[in-house]
Amino acid sequence: MATNWLSCRRFPAAEVPFSNDVRLLTAGFDPAKEMRAFTATHPQAGGIVSFLGQVRTEDGGCEALELRHYDPLTLPAMRDLAVQVAARWALDGLLIIHRSGQMLPTEPIVLVAAAARHRRDAFAAADFAMDHLKSESWFWKREKVDGTWRWIEPRAQDFEDIARWG
Repeated sequence: MATNWLSCRRFPAAEVPFSNDVRLLTAGFDPAKEMRAFTATHPQAGGIVSFLGQVRTEDGGCEALELRHYDPLTLPAMRDLAVQVAARWALDGLLIIHRSGQMLPTEPIVLVAAAARHRRDAFAAADFAMDHLKSESWFWKREKVDGTWRWIEPRAQDFEDIARWG
């Protein structure tokens, strides 16, 4: 007989208070350190899923990446996204860290981690959060190649990815 993997949400004794950590940074961060701290905060989680986005090199062509944003909107919107994620999946915790400003190749841009009793909740939550950050983001992105800056527009795939969540 199949078990209902959402059952932990139904019984108050089984629930652990949800915690989220949403940050918008202008300086670099250490993803390994952030993941150690997040994992230590959620020892009850059966699954912790993370996604790290970094500045790619494009065969050495990308010299820098810059993310700009509208300050009064960005962090509140990121926090709203965390609330949406928590409402959809049975999570113990969610971590969203996003950079702004100029970054060099291989520097981290974004870290999303979800802790849940069950892996499917953690995978889906992290995937949903990244699709929304990528497609409905409050950031303008440009890259420097061969000494010239150019704006980067969202790809059609980004909109297809978010459309699957309905």
